[in-house]
Amino acid sequence: MSVPAELHYTEEHEWVSIAGDTATVGITDYAAQQLGDVVYVSLPAVGAAVTSGEPCGEVESTKSVSDLYSPLDGEVVEANEELDDDPGLVNAEPYGAGWMFRVRIPAGSGGEAALPPGLLTAAEYEELTKSAG
Repeated sequence: MSVPAELHYTEEHEWVSIAGDTATVGITDYAAQQLGDVVYVSLPAVGAAVTSGEPCGEVESTKSVSDLYSPLDGEVVEANEELDDDPGLVNAEPYGAGWMFRVRIPAGSGGEAALPPGLLTAAEYEELTKSAG
């Protein structure tokens, strides 16, 4: 299982990569493995407001349907339309071509995007997945 050190993670198994005022969101390798073959992804619409910890889409696999949670507050600025045609990218490249959506996040006090509270480091996320069995 891969857990890139430069990303942040949620307890719901999403990953976040922040560049400037934009965050890219996807599900982790662990989540993709637990789901099995992803066959459909429902993503939030561009322009939609998302709220940290709230469901904003769904990931459907051959085993089950799971909610997709937003790891932060903001406005959706892009959704990965390639997943409409090839949802298997989530399994093949969860941290690359299988990303889900991008969110513009409000600026913090220093003029940079504020890192949302509650996100886990790679080490903390690895510990979480180990304890999950």
